[in-house]
Amino acid sequence: MNPNAEFDLIVYGATGYTGRLVAEYLGQRYGVGGEVKWAMAGRSAAKLEQVRDELGLPKDTPLIVADADDPASLAAMVARGKAIVTTVGPYQLYGEPLVAACVKAGADCLDLCGEPNWMAHVIGAYDAAAKASGARIVHSAGFDSIPFELGVCFAQETAKARLGAYVPRVKGRLRAMAGGMSGGTAASGAATMAAIQKDPSLIALMMNPFALTPGFTGPPQPPGNAVEHDEDVGADVGPFMMAAINTKNVHRSNALQGHPWGTDFAYDEMAVVTPGAPEVFAMGADAPKPGEGPSKAEREAGFYDVAFIAVAPDGRKVKVSVKGDRDPGYGSTSKMLAEAAICLVTDAKTAPGGVWTPGAVMGSKLIERLQANAGLTFAVEG
Repeated sequence: MNPNAEFDLIVYGATGYTGRLVAEYLGQRYGVGGEVKWAMAGRSAAKLEQVRDELGLPKDTPLIVADADDPASLAAMVARGKAIVTTVGPYQLYGEPLVAACVKAGADCLDLCGEPNWMAHVIGAYDAAAKASGARIVHSAGFDSIPFELGVCFAQETAKARLGAYVPRVKGRLRAMAGGMSGGTAASGAATMAAIQKDPSLIALMMNPFALTPGFTGPPQPPGNAVEHDEDVGADVGPFMMAAINTKNVHRSNALQGHPWGTDFAYDEMAVVTPGAPEVFAMGADAPKPGEGPSKAEREAGFYDVAFIAVAPDGRKVKVSVKGDRDPGYGSTSKMLAEAAICLVTDAKTAPGGVWTPGAVMGSKLIERLQANAGLTFAVEG
């Protein structure tokens, strides 16, 4: 972290769909120039001014022009912020210059990445340098994968309190969700598919739950690829498309914390099967273009509800839930990303550099902040 930087956080990509939501949330929740000092950044000064005015932000809201194709502009931006919040994706196409600039400067960087192939590359290429410079690179600080990683953390802490120890098995079950997909999500999925077509070896990485824990491979994991009945949620459950990224982040979280949940830890994610309901976040020809996404009414009508069941070796269980009050991908994600950045630079300022998951570097402090400010609830159900 740059402890003497001018801004606590800089929203890079503030003129895009999700970046604009982050800026809107910060303006409404914290104002400008108050307890949280933040700025908007993007490629075009004119577009930044337009978004600032459309959001009703003050004329003196700091604006910074920076472009992924201009390393000097990135370096100048990074020097001014303790943490850079980037919504400029697909990250495998546009993310690396910013990560490199942050690592070199010792600045923090948080993203919304759900692209395991790129995350594995960043871990291999930048983790050691980030540890040396003090930069904290935090991937997946949105619906990918905060509710799931922190849900497992919360389930494990509940198990320790109620059952006397962490447990070797947790199940994640998406019980309900409503919300739409933005063009950025569609573009990231398309970029990953294109990368796999170019390099078929990436298929093995995408299928490997331990792809983000270099040097460590745990036991075979539950496949979660067929419909089955789950008594713990009283319903049939089936494959959940986000499990491929979330399970990797959960296993990385366990590894980064020194395997408190055990080296034999098993985790899977599945979704309650709702007959006749459309597949959530289905990738289709009608996917939105980058910069597009759900309307304000759709975002505010959205929600999600995820159950986590922690199972002890003797069969005893605890059940917890994580719920969000907006559509998962955008209304809730924008609040999670902003609060994670604030938490990192205020509540976790002493955490060392490296490539982190949100839960491993911020833990219960982030849960507290998300419950207080971002519309998430963490509850013990049984």
